[in-house]
Amino acid sequence: MRAVAYHRFGGPEVLETVDLPTPLVGPDSVLVRVRAAGVNPVDWKVRQGHLQGLLDHVFPVVPGWDVAGVVEKVGLDTPEFQVGDEVVGYVRKDVMHGGTTAELVAAPVRTLARKPESLSWAEAGGLPLAGLTAYQALRRLGVGEGDTVLVHNAAGGVGSFAVQVARAFGARVIGTASERNHERVRGFGGEPVPYGDGMVEAVRALVPGGVDAVLDLVGGGVATTTSDVGTAGVRLASVADGSVTQLGGAYVWVRPDAADLAALGALADEGRLTVPVAATFGLEQTADAHRLSEEGHAAGKVVVTVD
Repeated sequence: MRAVAYHRFGGPEVLETVDLPTPLVGPDSVLVRVRAAGVNPVDWKVRQGHLQGLLDHVFPVVPGWDVAGVVEKVGLDTPEFQVGDEVVGYVRKDVMHGGTTAELVAAPVRTLARKPESLSWAEAGGLPLAGLTAYQALRRLGVGEGDTVLVHNAAGGVGSFAVQVARAFGARVIGTASERNHERVRGFGGEPVPYGDGMVEAVRALVPGGVDAVLDLVGGGVATTTSDVGTAGVRLASVADGSVTQLGGAYVWVRPDAADLAALGALADEGRLTVPVAATFGLEQTADAHRLSEEGHAAGKVVVTVD
C-alpha cells in the first residue's frame, strides 16, 4: 500500500511517500481503507521528536491518528462492524508506527464509530481528535444546562468544537480569540472577548457574577490567570498545562472512545456541530499539510485525502 512515513525525527522534509505491507488485522480490529486523515498539531510534534519518552516509536512511522474511511476487512471478533461500513476513528495506538496517512490502516474497534451521514469525507476525517478533546474536557468539567463557560482559544481547532459542544450541552460560552476571529466565534455560538490586556474586564462585563467553568486550550498559566473571573466554585480544565491540577482542576489527555465519538457524530447529524475544513491535500502532499498546520493560522481543519 502507499503511505507517507518518516524514518527519523525532523521537519516536514523527512516525510516521504513509500510502499509498505498491508497492515495485519488483529482479532478486535478492522482494516479501514482511508478516505481522509486529519492533521493535528500532535502529528508534527511527534514527528519532531517532542513526545519521546511518552510514546514508543518504531520506524518507519506513518503519522496520523484521525481517519475516515470504509471497512475493508474485519477481525475474528468484531461484531460492531461489517465490510463496507463507513467509519471515523481516533486511531491512537500504544506504539507510533502504523498511522492513518496511508491507503489502509488497522484500527481497533474501540477507536471507531460510524461516520456521520451529514459530513463529507474531509469533514469526517477532521472530527475525531479535536472533537473528542473538546467533548471529553467539557464532560470532565461537568458542563451542563445553565452553565457559563470561558473557552480560551475559542477559534482554534479544538476551541471551535468546544464552543459548539458546550452550546449543545445547554451552556453559554464566552470565548477568547484575536479580533480577526471574533465573527468566527460568533458563528459557532460563542460570545468573543479579546486576548491579552482587557480580557478579564471584558469577561466580567459580560458575566458580572463570574463564569462557572474555564477550559484552557492555550497553556502558559492561562487557566490560573483567569480563574478570578469565575464563581467561588469555578471548575478548571486544561489540555495544555498540567499545573492546572495544583488549582484543583483537571488535566485532560484525549482518549479513544467509541461512545464519545458516536455522540459527536449524532450532534453533527442533528445539525448542532459543524467541522470547518481549511484545506485538503493529497497523500503525496502530506508534508505541505504538516507545514500549514505548523504555521498555526489555518481557519479550520487541515485534512489529507486519499484517492
